[in-house]
Amino acid sequence: MSGWTVSNTLSTGEIDTAYRWISTESYWANGLPRAFFERSVANSLCFALRDAAGDLRGFARVVTDRATFAYLCDVFVCASIRGQGAGKALVSAIMEHPELQNLRRWMLGTRDAHGLYARYGFSPLEDPERLMARLDPDIYARLSSQGS
Repeated sequence: MSGWTVSNTLSTGEIDTAYRWISTESYWANGLPRAFFERSVANSLCFALRDAAGDLRGFARVVTDRATFAYLCDVFVCASIRGQGAGKALVSAIMEHPELQNLRRWMLGTRDAHGLYARYGFSPLEDPERLMARLDPDIYARLSSQGS
């Protein structure tokens, strides 16, 4: 199928849908509290992938300073349309976005879409020893049990 469109505008209902996908169907943010998702959307450049009928079929966001760095994250495409070019359409639109040109560094994390991202110049880190991360994998469960 073709006819995918990508925009930076999401309705309240589409944000609800994207939240459901990310918090229940993703491997990276399962159990994400709604307030955290809303804050992440408010502080990111977000992208909505729609089909020819205008229905939301994918979502992604970029955390960026719009000058030197961008982190591509929360890339989600509905399972029913994977393999039909939707992911490529979404990532292409992101990489072509005017506010994201001429950045020195892009980063992302993926468990299973290396081939997709390689098409856009992403590659494994050549020098991973130069980067560090701080990860709290149980944060959402802890917050949920605390009622936050």
